[in-house]
Amino acid sequence: MTIQNRKDLRAVYRRTSRRQFANCIRCHKDCVEHQECAPFFGIFLRNRVYPLSTKNVKDENKMNFLKQRGQVYNRRMSVTTYKLTHNRILEFSSSRAFSLDEMTRALPPGFYTTFTTLNGGTRALGLRSHLDRLYIPAGRMNLHPVSEGTLRKHLAGLVKQNLPRESRVRLILTKDSGDIFIAVQPFIPLPETVYKSGAHVVTTEMARHDPRIKDTNFISESLTQRKQIQGDIFEVLLAKNGKILEGLTSNFYAVKHVIARKSEATTKQSSGRQEIASRHSSATRNDMASLITARHGILPGVTRRVVLRLARGEGMSIEYRAPGLGERFDEAFLTSSSRGIVPIVMIDGKSVGEGEVGAWTKFLRKAYQAYIEERSERIAE
Repeated sequence: MTIQNRKDLRAVYRRTSRRQFANCIRCHKDCVEHQECAPFFGIFLRNRVYPLSTKNVKDENKMNFLKQRGQVYNRRMSVTTYKLTHNRILEFSSSRAFSLDEMTRALPPGFYTTFTTLNGGTRALGLRSHLDRLYIPAGRMNLHPVSEGTLRKHLAGLVKQNLPRESRVRLILTKDSGDIFIAVQPFIPLPETVYKSGAHVVTTEMARHDPRIKDTNFISESLTQRKQIQGDIFEVLLAKNGKILEGLTSNFYAVKHVIARKSEATTKQSSGRQEIASRHSSATRNDMASLITARHGILPGVTRRVVLRLARGEGMSIEYRAPGLGERFDEAFLTSSSRGIVPIVMIDGKSVGEGEVGAWTKFLRKAYQAYIEERSERIAE
């Protein structure tokens, strides 16, 4: 049977529990294997869900629309969860989830961290810092989880199930018993379109109660805000008193081109100076720039530490303050362990700078990619 429309799709879906579909009219290939057709139909794809939000867009333009706007931001994939105690590790079958947040809400409250494996599931960036998010607060509460070495050993074995893909991993240490849950799902990188075209974000008035601790309660508390991440909205930024603190799952940064403004102030002078002003106003890599990011009221991310180190090493000045909602920036971006550096081109419907990915953001992303290839640490020896 050829899938001609959503009615045919539903009919096929009802007749199979394996979620396999006939050839589609777009590519004439098996949709189970061909991911490009999934966003067009909004279908399940091997336990993967691609939400489709393209109102007022004609069917024949949906694929191009999705590609241009990076409409496959919010991918959902089945999560396999394991419970690790001092005696053994068991697959946790009490909860079936298609996202890490959904799985986390089904578990007792605790501390958590999330990261992505590298180099064929053998390495991760800043793994020791990720584990500190569990073991340091556990020590303060007099909890006694399994040793870090034991956790690393089991983790190294579990991520192999997703090879040749890398894995996205969430570790949760419960406050009641000190047990550790390991949630693993195949990792699919963001489309390159997101990095080339930039992301749209919105803001909301909200802040963490205790930003020093990555507590699972925050996932439930921010459920309403998380529902805003749909369509072409990539992230929700948390603001307090008109200042941007961080994202729900990321850290936020604004960039101002310092020399660009000085050059613009001296335009209409010699032709040589006009050429310099033009070069700087286009945000070339040779600009001096200021990187602005909040210091207080945020959860300092593992990726954030790396980015600040790279930015400082390349001559950027760092302003540790929360950027204002009404402040004008030349560039903006966010960071997280799973997504790296993601450019932001629009905040609350208003363009950032010229509405394009800035030169400093591009440069820092390249530097970050090189850094993680050299500095990631082995999951287990």
